[in-house]
Amino acid sequence: MRTIRWAAALTGAAAALALLTPAASAAPAAGRDDGLGRFHHQRLAWKACTLGPDDEVGAELDKAGARCADVTVPLDYARPDGRTMTVAISRLKASGGGPRIGTMILNGGGPGPALDLPPYMRDLMGPAGPRYDLVGLDPRSLGRSGGVDCGWPSGTWIKGAGATRRSFDRSVAFARDLAQRCARTNGDVLPYISTRNIARDMDVVRRVLGERKVSYNGGSYGTYLGQVYAAMFPGRLDRVVLDSSQDAPSWGPRLIAGTKRENGRALGDWAAWAAERHATYGLGKTRGEVTATVQRIYAASARAPLAVGRYRLDDTMLPVVLFDNLGTDEDAARASLAASMRVLADAAAGRPAQPTPDLDSELAFLLTGADSRYGSGQSAIICGDVAAPRDPEVYWRDVQRQREGSPLFGPLGEGISPCAFWPVRPAEPPVLSGSPLPALMVAATGDTRTTYARNVATHRMLPGSRMITLPANVHAPYQRGYPNTCVRDRVNDYLATGRLPARDLVCAPE
Repeated sequence: MRTIRWAAALTGAAAALALLTPAASAAPAAGRDDGLGRFHHQRLAWKACTLGPDDEVGAELDKAGARCADVTVPLDYARPDGRTMTVAISRLKASGGGPRIGTMILNGGGPGPALDLPPYMRDLMGPAGPRYDLVGLDPRSLGRSGGVDCGWPSGTWIKGAGATRRSFDRSVAFARDLAQRCARTNGDVLPYISTRNIARDMDVVRRVLGERKVSYNGGSYGTYLGQVYAAMFPGRLDRVVLDSSQDAPSWGPRLIAGTKRENGRALGDWAAWAAERHATYGLGKTRGEVTATVQRIYAASARAPLAVGRYRLDDTMLPVVLFDNLGTDEDAARASLAASMRVLADAAAGRPAQPTPDLDSELAFLLTGADSRYGSGQSAIICGDVAAPRDPEVYWRDVQRQREGSPLFGPLGEGISPCAFWPVRPAEPPVLSGSPLPALMVAATGDTRTTYARNVATHRMLPGSRMITLPANVHAPYQRGYPNTCVRDRVNDYLATGRLPARDLVCAPE
């Protein structure tokens, strides 16, 4: 799974936040029916998950024994007698190994689809896995849940400001075009897409499944969704795992801002790794030489887009490639990035350059419309949660302040997004959670997405939580399956027994 699809390290929204109880919302309060009875008592038609011959996700779910269903929910919870939509869920029922524990809802971050997760998570969870009904839910606007597709020429809304004013202006035009496409094609549903409404959908799913409480396992953005659900529907969660947590006050459209230090460190660590393998990749014999090679590639991409096979990669997207590949310190990921940089170094020098399979997949995602649905739906949620500054000059000034200290990741983090031109403003204030939530958190010290500081902030905001710290550069280590027995065993013991550790823990690297 691409790390960019787990992205959740956001800043700049604290001033817009309010500490809300459910009764303060414009939608129905959590404890009252308010016209939702017909949704709570609907009968689901469970069916095979495969939709057609090319549906790999459905085929894997069917192979694992899962079943799928569509849950009808209000489009607008303030008007439950109005238009409806369906959210798609998959369920892999408990299969033994001990008494059934209950239902667990899964979210892997992004925001992105989660229908595919139950078989994968059952394997990660060890002996606890078969004791849960595992439910994957595609959040509204994504995947099979009314997927928003604005016809974008990219699978992401993330784009750096580049090295020059001309590059920045291109990024502004790109963001404006993305927002206008969504206004033309999906403007009637955008007002109803938000994390608050996704949490409301989750609670309808809970009621339809007949559960008084559900357990929850969320990674990255999924940790924010879990916090919102807990704040809006207190007392309805049982066992909760938050893997690489996004603190609620920092959630918002200015994705990546505030992570430049962590990404800079990760780039330096990768450069040292690549220097030790200069004979293989030819990027430089020292950490400094490899870093200088990356800077030369960036400078060349600012002069003219790099020709890499059928793709053209400029200085607004090169930092996105780096960010996307610095989410873990595992050797396979580092080797993939090194091979990509070798190709880009050739392109920067004017030599013929063909992408590796990994780089081809990356550039197809970033530079073509093949994954338009993914970026469209993701941006609909983020722009629907928190308003962004509307004046491009605000972003330009912020970019300029960051260039000297972080020429690659500063302009990326402070760059403009389609939220600056979004056709609708958020319908409700974001939720700032501060209520007790006895969750088990997992946090890595070198996380380049949800930084360790953000994990610590979340831990402080959730009385009763416990945190496992892993000294490593990795995002969502538990859900990723990062090779650390201590993390895996501690989480799985909690999922099996419901007993949190007596105190916070540190798991040594392996």
